[in-house]
Amino acid sequence: MFKRIGPGVLVAAAFIGPGTVTACMLAGNTFGFSLLWAMLFSIVATIILQEMAARIGIITQKGLGDVVATEIKKPWLKWLVIALILGAIVIGNAAYEGGNIGGATLGLQALFGTTYTSFYPLIIGILAFVFLYIGNYKSIEKILVSLVLLMSISFMLTAIVTKPNIMDIINGLFVPKAPKDSLLTIISLVGTTIVPYNLFLHASLVSKKWHLANDLKYARRDTFLAISLGGMVSIAIMITAAKTQNLQIENVLDLAKGLEPIYGNSAKYFMGIGLFAAGLTSAITAPLAAAFVANSCFGWNASMKDKRFKSVWMFIVILGVIFMSFGIKPIEVIKIAQISNGILLPIIAVFLLWAVNRTSILKSYKNTFFQNVLGLIIVLLTLGLGIMSVLKVIGIHIFN
Repeated sequence: MFKRIGPGVLVAAAFIGPGTVTACMLAGNTFGFSLLWAMLFSIVATIILQEMAARIGIITQKGLGDVVATEIKKPWLKWLVIALILGAIVIGNAAYEGGNIGGATLGLQALFGTTYTSFYPLIIGILAFVFLYIGNYKSIEKILVSLVLLMSISFMLTAIVTKPNIMDIINGLFVPKAPKDSLLTIISLVGTTIVPYNLFLHASLVSKKWHLANDLKYARRDTFLAISLGGMVSIAIMITAAKTQNLQIENVLDLAKGLEPIYGNSAKYFMGIGLFAAGLTSAITAPLAAAFVANSCFGWNASMKDKRFKSVWMFIVILGVIFMSFGIKPIEVIKIAQISNGILLPIIAVFLLWAVNRTSILKSYKNTFFQNVLGLIIVLLTLGLGIMSVLKVIGIHIFN
């Protein structure tokens, strides 16, 4: 089974970044266990959509961008969709890479102090650069599997030591509630888990690991296990943060301080290791995803050692390091990225649902009626959440 572990872990590594850690931390600190159901929904929706993307990758042996180029016949529409995808994912990932490196930097600060803070972003950037420059999918996969396991153990042990009430957790997971002022937090939990670029990343990666329709069962198992593990990490962070409901928490290091009565000084090391691993995994997968998207959209059919492929992820990593090293806070760029992702997620979900229903693409492996019902529910919900997230970013608040 462990030989079959693969692309799903990279997808999990991509969505559990500093943004996810922060969103889960604030959700638990503010609302306790009440919003655990939102994370459970996000995990299920992610598994459903990623399975569809993986199916396309294995059956067609192409990325989603290649399918766009092949199936959309009108040139103006094809290039409009490709431009939207490239703009939102490549530029958006460049902005978020700064946050990934910043999150890993906070982890190093917790572990080694703030004396060398100015060097931490460069260290993280060099690590990400080296791992990506290796240019070997299997090597990167092993590195990320190790980091994800390290992160998972760290955050889950943290949650266990807080000794939460099991019945309260079950109630929070399966009884949906929306406490006052929780809507935007729900949006952030869903938005940080169902990531548009992961659909492109997954389709491209499974085609590198598996080549036969019979391999679908391995891809599905891999997707289910990896994303479920990632979801458990997110839930563990929320459970941990719920222990600090009476404290003012603004960042992860504040959360570590809040847990000192339980852990003592070791709290910051647990949180530091988890945050470092979360930041580094996302700092690796975000540039990798951007490169795969460009590779697929432009039809390069390039290997990971190709100069064009490398130039894309290098651009993303360098920008991320610059944002952090020089104190540049790419707030406006991140806002644009959030708007782009808010618009892109339902669009990509609609296209994905369209693609997995086309006999010309998947033949007998196209969606069943039940899969379409689940997909349509997710599309409608992500459309609503996307609209609300865009309105939030531009300052229009429908709900208080």
